[in-house]
Amino acid sequence: MSQLPLVIKHLSFKYRNRPTYALQDVSLELKPGELVVVAGTSGCGKTTLIRCINGLIPRSYKGDLEGTMLFNGVGASTFSLAKLSQMVGTLLQDPEKQILGSQVKSEVAFGPENLGLPREEIAARVNEALDRLGIGYLRDRETFSISGGEKQKAALAGLLAMRPNILLLDEPLASLDPASAREALAVFRKLADEGASILLVEHRVEDTLATNPDRIMYLKDGCVKYLGKPDGLADAVDWREVKLPAPQVIRRVQTSGQPSRPSAPPPDRQLRATHAAPVIVFDRVSFGYGEGPDILKDVSLEIRTGETVAILGPNGAGKSTLIKHAIGLLHPRRGRVLVEGKDTRELSVAQVAHTIGYAFQSPTHMLFAPTVNEELAFGPHNLGYPQNEIDDSVAASVSILNLNGLESYPPLSLSFGQQKRVTIACVVAMRSKILALDEPTAGQDFGNYMSFMDSILLNEGKASDGKPVVSNFDAVLFITHDLDLAVTYASRVILVADGAIAADGMPETVLKDYALLQRCRVVPTSLLAENIRLLPQTGKFQRAESLAAVR
Repeated sequence: MSQLPLVIKHLSFKYRNRPTYALQDVSLELKPGELVVVAGTSGCGKTTLIRCINGLIPRSYKGDLEGTMLFNGVGASTFSLAKLSQMVGTLLQDPEKQILGSQVKSEVAFGPENLGLPREEIAARVNEALDRLGIGYLRDRETFSISGGEKQKAALAGLLAMRPNILLLDEPLASLDPASAREALAVFRKLADEGASILLVEHRVEDTLATNPDRIMYLKDGCVKYLGKPDGLADAVDWREVKLPAPQVIRRVQTSGQPSRPSAPPPDRQLRATHAAPVIVFDRVSFGYGEGPDILKDVSLEIRTGETVAILGPNGAGKSTLIKHAIGLLHPRRGRVLVEGKDTRELSVAQVAHTIGYAFQSPTHMLFAPTVNEELAFGPHNLGYPQNEIDDSVAASVSILNLNGLESYPPLSLSFGQQKRVTIACVVAMRSKILALDEPTAGQDFGNYMSFMDSILLNEGKASDGKPVVSNFDAVLFITHDLDLAVTYASRVILVADGAIAADGMPETVLKDYALLQRCRVVPTSLLAENIRLLPQTGKFQRAESLAAVR
């Protein structure tokens, strides 16, 4: 036991400014070559566990720490942070907080350079890391100009170049397209097979099963509720909180003896309804950054009232660039973008915000206020709402996004998942006509994001006093790598590939074409497969628990 890479015994930790323990009596032995998935709801202690292992607790995050942690039989306190960083490599949830180099190659080389390795060794490690992840094409790209998913890959490459014995991966799939996520998972499995010990923190539990993890740890309220083989997880957790494969959910609902949750009323699925004028129009739009090549290529599309539009496609395809044109942050090289009939070149960003509210992919691009309440009030205040309406909007958005109890906290002190919900709450509070969300499920546990998506799209939210919370938007757009989010909520799916529209239509039509999905690096899921199988009976896509009632 003393020679195991990592041994944790009865670990507990409470942050100095928090009233309750973030971790309570956690024990774990991590063996060489073992890959352990750590799952759990947002705020359950997953990131805190990582901070304890990599030494940021107690060095950077102060509080009450109890228990024992050994690295190869030696107490953690005997190692300096610099020494720990050579033994333990950490990939953060938000790559924006990890990337330092101006170019991808310098970012990947940063760690080995700080180890004082010979130039030839550094170059070899950089090449190996880029090749492992298939991102050699990014070598000379400037890090600020690449997509969020590409930044995640660059940060991961920098981690691999350090060749640590223990890898701590905090939501490594959050910004990756499905095909890239599958490729990254294959890399993790290969690294474990080569002897690395890996803790993979991930909400996308179904995806991680493809790695054949050795064990799964499930945390809830800082406590270990399950630690064992993957095949025992489904019966040990609440399927409403953890995203399990659709057949397992269907089986659980059918055998529970309880009626399945009825399908929520679907959004209007009539595309380009003749009675509704388009609220957003892309008219042959092309765009590129600086003197670079076109990122968007002759894009034409219309968004109409009543639509819930999912935008899918690979990292770097131009999805976020597309939405930033709609909100006036970017203007086309060629073509034009109209919002409610007006060219965005003639509108300020503030004017567009009355029509479109946009939550950025990275929370750090939005958050700045000293408290969550002040953050949420900032947008409505600048849009000129009276104070009583601002108060009502803030209270409603807090309830919808499950931020109750966090109103007085500094947003940037919250977990990544909580920060993400704050950014969405900010745009919900603005009450713009159209809601645009960039990767809304990043950092979110299944129960949380299903709850706020239901509240936003289906008006199913409840305030603390039990009254319904209504959030009526003329249209909702969301960029996502979560295919099941599109299956469950979208009335329309747009596939973007290489800066162009590869497909546009109802999800029951677009998502049946597996060859098209493969070209767009979208990996079919078990929920999609079950929906396609049962489509002759249902006539429309549904969530897994609703499919349990279909015979």
